Amino acid sequence: MDLLIINHRDLKHPKAGGAEEVIYEVSKRLVKRGVNVTWFAERVNGLREEDEIEGIRVIRRGNPLSIHLYSIFEAKKHEIVIDSVAHAIPFYSYLVNPKTVGLVHHVHQEVVRYELNPFLAKTVAFLEKGLKNYGRIVAVSNTTRRDLIEKLGVNPNKIKVIYNGIDHEKYKPGKKSDEPTILWIGRLKNYKNPLDAIEIAKKVKAKLVMAGGGDLETLVKKKIAEVNGEYLGRVSEEKKVELYQSAWIVIITSFIEGWSMVTLEANSCGTPVIGYDKGSLPEIIKNGINGYIVKYKGIEEMSKIINDLINDEKRIKQLWMSSYEESLRYNWDKSADEYYEYLKQM
Repeated sequence: MDLLIINHRDLKHPKAGGAEEVIYEVSKRLVKRGVNVTWFAERVNGLREEDEIEGIRVIRRGNPLSIHLYSIFEAKKHEIVIDSVAHAIPFYSYLVNPKTVGLVHHVHQEVVRYELNPFLAKTVAFLEKGLKNYGRIVAVSNTTRRDLIEKLGVNPNKIKVIYNGIDHEKYKPGKKSDEPTILWIGRLKNYKNPLDAIEIAKKVKAKLVMAGGGDLETLVKKKIAEVNGEYLGRVSEEKKVELYQSAWIVIITSFIEGWSMVTLEANSCGTPVIGYDKGSLPEIIKNGINGYIVKYKGIEEMSKIINDLINDEKRIKQLWMSSYEESLRYNWDKSADEYYEYLKQM
């Protein structure tokens, strides 16, 4: 099988994130199954135009805009193509290759209103609706599947749901902090509401640690000082695991999450997650087992749950254990097997 995966960024891109991790974890396992995998991404200063990562051939061409043109020519050369639509605008490989699959991490219709000016937001939202023209689509959650149907008008018969996995060798329980600690980690974007974490920290008897970079970094640095919290900026993979392990609770304040890798990573490290009732979080989080769901912007409700947990040693220790046990439902080998069987049918 000859597979091309098109995604704006590859694993070595300085802004690589969750979508890139999904592609990497699945691709390296497909390579072991005998699949020839090529990863097509935009050029980055300081990186070679052609590279190899664990048997995955990496080709870098164009910039964030011109990659859409370069990718069309590349899509003609391969047996099967996966267009990873991680930034709303499709790559349209189906126009030149009938064996094309759209991989959708989440639907951006509301997100663009938070992050872009009105004209650009309308343009990107319009282009995203082109996803309904794909013959096949993989969604990473049932939440994303529902959004594809309801917000973009995609035929439900075109959609296959394949959950993301987790690396249990990398993400595993470790030593908890001696003092109650809550962790917020992710990109500092408006739709992720990072300032809500600081409002919550004002109401709980726990230290707030925040990690990640993005547009709101300056504001977060200023505001977190008001609660004697700690802002770490972007952290290494090793430090990220350490933060998950030491935290008592992880909080997620996003408006939308197509698939919350933070929840899986935290749970795998034995840490429960409290999040808003948005996106895929209610699909992943089971109240009292691997965390809790509260209403959107439910700062008072989230703060009360946190205070109750840190004051009940038996309950929170049970939650640490059950969070880890729940994470065992997910693994990358299972996800890669599903991708392999799905692609083989084509």
